[in-house]
Amino acid sequence: MSKPTSSTIAIPSIGDVPRHIAVIMDGNGRWARARHLPRVAGHRQGVESVRAVVKACAERGVEYLTLFAFSSENWRRPQEEVSLLMELFVRALQMEVKKLHKNAIRFRVIGDLASFSERIQNLVAESVALTRDNRGLTLTVAANYGGRWDILQAVNRLLAERPADSGPVREEELAACLSMSEVPEPDLFIRTGGEQRISNFLLWQLAYTELYFTDTLWPDFDAAALDVAIASYHRRERRFGRTSEQLAQHPVPQQ
Repeated sequence: MSKPTSSTIAIPSIGDVPRHIAVIMDGNGRWARARHLPRVAGHRQGVESVRAVVKACAERGVEYLTLFAFSSENWRRPQEEVSLLMELFVRALQMEVKKLHKNAIRFRVIGDLASFSERIQNLVAESVALTRDNRGLTLTVAANYGGRWDILQAVNRLLAERPADSGPVREEELAACLSMSEVPEPDLFIRTGGEQRISNFLLWQLAYTELYFTDTLWPDFDAAALDVAIASYHRRERRFGRTSEQLAQHPVPQQ
């Protein structure tokens, strides 16, 4: 695997299909409330959307898909909902990962897993190990993850590993300690549910990512909705700090 290009150091290559898509899956609770159902029904339906989007990304040639499943701030939700989310996470790990493996999908989890039960930690480790050598789509699930946590843990890791007299820290050194160091920066960020913020998700990595917001609630987001988001991405002019005139003379390299 080649070393990912930092968009603030060099101009990364781009293609017609986003190489890496990152998603905040928002709107499960509102979807359920609109149907007079308990919130967990929205989360269960949201799992169906995950299946559909993973399949669609693999079919369209997306190489990396990162899903924000549970943020470090989501522990603030009612305890009953948090417990149900943990049960869904366990069930997904038990039932879905073998299907991912069958389809050559590599599965990863980023976040502070120490806060999860030993059962979940073991299931995550087993799932990652099972799919480690797969060469299809890489599916990363962010669980108990926060962008600020990611930067802080990278700083602490770097300080622990780096000699004290090494001089100023370089961007490449810190980037190598982040949770997504092996993965290219997202080309396209999608947030469903109508909110227009990134909510502490991949703060470092989204520096030059194209942002797409939709009112569609996550349980209603499917392959067709993904295609609309990708079509929006096609219409963007990705300059990475340059002018349109410069881009015309020296186009961004294609993948």
